Amino acid sequence: MGERRHLLSLAFRMLGTISEAEDAVQETYIRWYRMDPLKREKIDVPRAWLTRVAGRVCLDMLGSARARRERYVGPWLPEPVPTSAFAELGEDPLERVTLDDSVSMALLVVLEAMTPAERVAFVLHDVFRLPFPDIAEIVGRTPAACRQLATSARARVQASPSRTVPRSEHDEVVRRFAAATRTGDLDALIKALDPTAVLRSDGGGVVKAARNPIYGADRVARFLLGALTKQPQAEVVEQQTHDGLGFVIWREGRITGVVTLDVLGGLVTNVRMVVNPEKLSLWTLPSGADEGTIT
Repeated sequence: MGERRHLLSLAFRMLGTISEAEDAVQETYIRWYRMDPLKREKIDVPRAWLTRVAGRVCLDMLGSARARRERYVGPWLPEPVPTSAFAELGEDPLERVTLDDSVSMALLVVLEAMTPAERVAFVLHDVFRLPFPDIAEIVGRTPAACRQLATSARARVQASPSRTVPRSEHDEVVRRFAAATRTGDLDALIKALDPTAVLRSDGGGVVKAARNPIYGADRVARFLLGALTKQPQAEVVEQQTHDGLGFVIWREGRITGVVTLDVLGGLVTNVRMVVNPEKLSLWTLPSGADEGTIT
């Protein structure tokens, strides 16, 4: 059970939600404990076995997950996680940066556009450093084919220009965006947004949210200011996220939304609002719990 956090971390990057990741980990453990005890004792490195099995489970789940998301009410967004969610991973500073970036909303959105095999190959190799022969066993292809899958996935990731913006620049632009939003200055807010900016709001049909993406700086700005006017009791607070500076929305003493943003060329290009309470479980822990820590 000491490998649970590692497996949950891996499964989340493949599936995009904590609930699905927990299901994948549970299935992995079921397969472990169903194994003949003598066979289990012969496994020298349990983490390696569990990682391979979790990879296969996630690969199977990705197909059905995609079908469910096609029936999802409104835009589907990955689940945002607090910056401390996988804090024990990555003791090496360089590894820490890689793991932090790999749970950013920006990257998870890119991963959603990949084929299941591409996503599994990329996560296992580029994030968790699994060798291609091991990945080949999981996806049922040759090591050379898996290398090509990872290369294709990596190209998709590198084609996302907003992910190359320095964190300091990102946060400066977001603060300018926030200032315009707080003062209700429509013109200033439009100027802080890229002309082709897009806002996506994920309520999952559980709470009120925009059912379709909103395109264009003017429409995005008007939507944001209108939403704040309609909810005067809501408090929008700056919050560091895996994507850089973002926001959490507080109502009646609890977090009811998490907002992350992409920045490029000194302007906000994407606004992602997750207000589906089923995707905010890590942000609404009981009083006294360590915020954002998966136990």
